[in-house]
Amino acid sequence: MPVLHLVIPFLDEEATLEEVVSKVERVDWPEDWSARMILVDDGSAETARAVAASLQDRHGDVILLAHAANRGKGAAVRTGFKHILDAAADEDLVGIQDADLEYDPADLVRFVQTFGLHPATDAVVGNRWLEVQPNVVRRAHRFANGLLTLTSNLFTGLKIHDMECCYKVMRVPMLRRILPDLDEDHFGVEPQLAAALARHDASVAEVGVSYDPRSFAEGKKIGIRDGFEALSAMLREWRRSRRAARTPGR
Repeated sequence: MPVLHLVIPFLDEEATLEEVVSKVERVDWPEDWSARMILVDDGSAETARAVAASLQDRHGDVILLAHAANRGKGAAVRTGFKHILDAAADEDLVGIQDADLEYDPADLVRFVQTFGLHPATDAVVGNRWLEVQPNVVRRAHRFANGLLTLTSNLFTGLKIHDMECCYKVMRVPMLRRILPDLDEDHFGVEPQLAAALARHDASVAEVGVSYDPRSFAEGKKIGIRDGFEALSAMLREWRRSRRAARTPGR
């Protein structure tokens, strides 16, 4: 039975962790598919650690990994990826699920279906911006995200619309190929994933997803500084891709 393995990095998300796990478990997956969750504690305080430990004890489809100190989302994602690849089958899929309830796990059904309909597809990326945004803040967010995505596409040659979307799902063989390229510890992992997929000639599809962003008062962690970090990551990846293109025998 093929499995969708979901890496769920978290830092002090005790208020939402249980609901995220519950939502994933309530998803009506396509026939023969199931999901497993890898919670990666990125240096949380005691309350969140206790919630996560309880989830692992009570749910057979949940595994908890932990960093002794905060290292960043990218580092947590790599920790989850490495654990999954130790035992995953080639027919399995691997994706990322944020722990803050901004994304609806039910949307992941369309990702699994897309792989089934298009066997040559190596990765599927979500797009949060198919609908008109309801307020000025959301429109500004979309505009800034659009600029980052446009820049990423210019560097990579991809034609996606939401490079920063958390929902990126890959086939296991493709993840094995790109994992050695991943070394961004923070939110720069998003453009790095896009660049690594492009560098390894991945066939990338896109599906629409719902999005309910929380405010900074509610605990949102990404900000303007992370936008500059993403730009720096794009430039580093562009240079890496140019070096790889010049390597004989590639």
